[in-house]
Amino acid sequence: MSSAIAPGGAVAVGYARWGGVGEPFTLVDAATPRTPGPGEVLVRVDLATVCGSDLHTVAGRRPSPAPAVLGHEQVGTVLAVGEGGARCVGGAPVAAGMRVVWSVTASCGDCDRCGRGLPQKCRRLRKYGHEPLDEAAPLTGGFATHCVLLPGTAVVAVPDDLPDAVAAPASCATATVAAVVAAAGPLGGRRVLVTGAGMLGVTAVAMAAHAGAHVVAVDPDPARRAQAALFGAAEVADTAPDEVDVALELSGKPSAVTACLRSLAVGGTVVLAGSVSPGEPVPLDPERVVRGLHTVVGVHNYRPEDLRAAVDFLSAHHRARPFADLVEGAFGLDQVDAAFAAARTSAAMRQAIAPRR
Repeated sequence: MSSAIAPGGAVAVGYARWGGVGEPFTLVDAATPRTPGPGEVLVRVDLATVCGSDLHTVAGRRPSPAPAVLGHEQVGTVLAVGEGGARCVGGAPVAAGMRVVWSVTASCGDCDRCGRGLPQKCRRLRKYGHEPLDEAAPLTGGFATHCVLLPGTAVVAVPDDLPDAVAAPASCATATVAAVVAAAGPLGGRRVLVTGAGMLGVTAVAMAAHAGAHVVAVDPDPARRAQAALFGAAEVADTAPDEVDVALELSGKPSAVTACLRSLAVGGTVVLAGSVSPGEPVPLDPERVVRGLHTVVGVHNYRPEDLRAAVDFLSAHHRARPFADLVEGAFGLDQVDAAFAAARTSAAMRQAIAPRR
């Protein structure tokens, strides 16, 4: 059973078209979106945030198709659900009027990787904010008034008391950190190093501290170290300590990867998640890994349950930690270039784009 788009059926639609490296964003008016197809969900984007990977894409440091509709951190309101319906992570039906976040990926559910529990690396993966522009169906990114969610997209309902600015990053930053923490194993009573105190880093500090870890946050920026302390770091420093049980690398800096590998105690685990753009290779001493019984894990994208864990964590703890202070601005879709300029210079971790402003 499908839901109606709206009484009268008219929906004003627009998107910010990115033409490629060195090109400005252009606001494009689009046709009223069709009724969603089987298993699809039409969502009105209420707020989107500029992620670090968006900045890398626009600067040419991260390969991405162009033209495109960028943006993959957002929160929105369901307007319509296609024939056959869709379900949230956990099984509740997706319904019109529901406030939601959704995964950065859509997976087929049928390939060998999906069958092995790796839907985030599906053979037929689609990624919101990373697809080439199809002008006939352009609503594939967060920098738009609406987004059409494909079957195989993880959808999580957002509690009413969770602010848009806190909820939007769950779709990328917070869910990625939830995946990192899950990959690290139990953290209670362990000494945990977090390298990089950006959006992912301070979120990892908060999650690890809540899990009962003694967290050491390392970042060269004094302001970011101070921010990490507000999120629960027991120690902050500009260099990595000598010995930790777990190291979470979220900066993407080759030097930080090396520091994490060097800092591991016997039986330690390092989770690498920050290195999502091409960089210099780092040395790895295999004898030290072997004799130290070390585990090295990579995390990229995340599973549906990580998105639900992210929303659950934010809902439970956003008042205790200053998550709302990480996001500033309320740029319109005609001001996306200004939002990116602010993101490059501001101390805030994220800039917000309000498509209906």
